[in-house]
Amino acid sequence: MDAPMNTTDAAVGAASGIFWLIYIAVLVLAIVALWKIFVKAGKPGWASIIPFYNYYCMFDIAMGNGWLFLLMFIPIVNIIMSIFVMYKLAQAFGKGIGFTLGLIFLSLIFICILAFGDAEYIGPNNQAV
Repeated sequence: MDAPMNTTDAAVGAASGIFWLIYIAVLVLAIVALWKIFVKAGKPGWASIIPFYNYYCMFDIAMGNGWLFLLMFIPIVNIIMSIFVMYKLAQAFGKGIGFTLGLIFLSLIFICILAFGDAEYIGPNNQAV
């Protein structure tokens, strides 16, 4: 015979459920935002949900060479490349160093600003596309 559920178990269960709902909502928001960024840059939106291919496309959008994503497999270099790709992504949308810092420290918020705002993709070499 199972013991009756006490209020602590109920509270933990409710908190866990709320956590998972928020987690899924944030995940969906990030996917939708990346989808819109990819579309703005002329890439297929579905590419944002394919593992590894989304990194290839992001590096292609930000730096003009998608194969540079392979540097993400090298320890320590991957940290430097993550920061550099955020810088290049901001430049590709005509944004400056302040926006780069936002992308680094508040990624979801600034990715949403790129996706849902009026930012236009001007290319990795600042050439209109």
